[in-house]
Amino acid sequence: MISPEKLQELIDHGEGLTAEFKRCRNKLTKEAYATICAFLNRQGGHLILGVEDGGAISGIDPQCIDQIKKDFVANLNNTQKIHPSVYLVLDSVQLEGKSILHTYVPPSSSVHNTNGKIYDRNEDGDFDITHNTLLVAEMFLRKQQSYTENKVYPYIEMSDLRPDLFEKARKLAAGQRRNHPWLGLTDSEVIKSAQLYQRDHQTGKEGLTLAGILLFGKDSVIRSAVAHYKTDCIKRVINVNRYDDREIIITNLFEAYELIMAFVEKHLPDPFYLEGTQRISLRDKIFREIVSNMLIHREYMNGSPARLIIEADKIIASNANRPHGFGPVNLKNYEPFPKNPNLAAFFREIGRAEELGSGVRNLFQYGKAYTGTDPMILEQDVFTIKLAQPLVSRATTQATTQATTQATTQATKPVDKTTLILAFCRTMPRSRQEIMEELGLKSTKHFREGILKPLLAQGKLALTEPDTPNSPNQKYRTID
Repeated sequence: MISPEKLQELIDHGEGLTAEFKRCRNKLTKEAYATICAFLNRQGGHLILGVEDGGAISGIDPQCIDQIKKDFVANLNNTQKIHPSVYLVLDSVQLEGKSILHTYVPPSSSVHNTNGKIYDRNEDGDFDITHNTLLVAEMFLRKQQSYTENKVYPYIEMSDLRPDLFEKARKLAAGQRRNHPWLGLTDSEVIKSAQLYQRDHQTGKEGLTLAGILLFGKDSVIRSAVAHYKTDCIKRVINVNRYDDREIIITNLFEAYELIMAFVEKHLPDPFYLEGTQRISLRDKIFREIVSNMLIHREYMNGSPARLIIEADKIIASNANRPHGFGPVNLKNYEPFPKNPNLAAFFREIGRAEELGSGVRNLFQYGKAYTGTDPMILEQDVFTIKLAQPLVSRATTQATTQATTQATTQATKPVDKTTLILAFCRTMPRSRQEIMEELGLKSTKHFREGILKPLLAQGKLALTEPDTPNSPNQKYRTID
């Protein structure tokens, strides 16, 4: 959701190629859909409702906002209004005590029409190019050349695809919307609905696109279409000259996502974290965005593999990229831009990606809580995300390395569990169960009598609730 400050900044800058204001007191007009169509066909933009052409804020009747939002979503899923359909939402923002509605429309890799008319965009607004065959042809060619996900493979047949993946897509989509349209479509209809079957306007041939092959193709078909495609997951903490664990993933994007997430879950901790009164998984929040980015915003015609590397002090995720700007990305200068719009839209439908732009905001919001520092995001020919190792993992890794070294060089000495416990409880208070799980201990009595009580008696650990030692919420923290 856009902040009031950012929205005011857009309004102050005025209308142009990527910004359009509409008065809209109590309902949407057809001109709004012409603008959406034009933004989709050109380079995207911000549609702001409740603002005059000159930037004066007129506002929207608060009693009409819910109905306007419902009509908006319904019309965008109506192929008579926008074709192909798109998935956008209106956000409500208060400015000068008045209600404003805003949506960011991303550029699309398809050519869209509204009510049968094709619109393009320039600095002066939206213009109808439906009957200008030259401009329409140029638009189709520009889309195909800009988005390699649209490369057509005319000789791929339905038998080259995996039927079980269509069922998985329907199940995941139904988890997002109980009456999802895909539930009533055949496999081939799902492909066409998701814009994964297109016509090459240079050759005149029709067929499944690269995006469709990556989503539903058998592994052998994927390799024949993009022989260089792979994702390399590496853990390099102890054996820094080679690796401790490695998985090379060459399969469809459904299972690639699951395999990469499984690698993350295997090697990275998931510390206790409350958002309000609800516990959430910081690890899943962050890596859901990172893994989705590696798969749906990747330049698949580039031979460079995507990589996820876990090291002792950092985590690096990288993928080939067709950059839209160069340099570090932060929330102040970030403007969302889809590299593979159809893949991005598909992942949103199955719940594995959020609205465009949400991923970067989530990375900054949760990344600092997970690692103690902001992530570093770099947009260039290789898109790179760097995170510090999680706070828990850093302390544990350091203590484990020290203990392992001592055990190796002094074989007669046991591993120092005290060092591990104090390191583990230094970053944040831990429960008895969390400490035992971290150290792999099974005997509660041995842990309590032989380890925990001596550390408390020595003043190395302290209770978070000293007045109620037997409290079920009791935790322990390190005293330095």
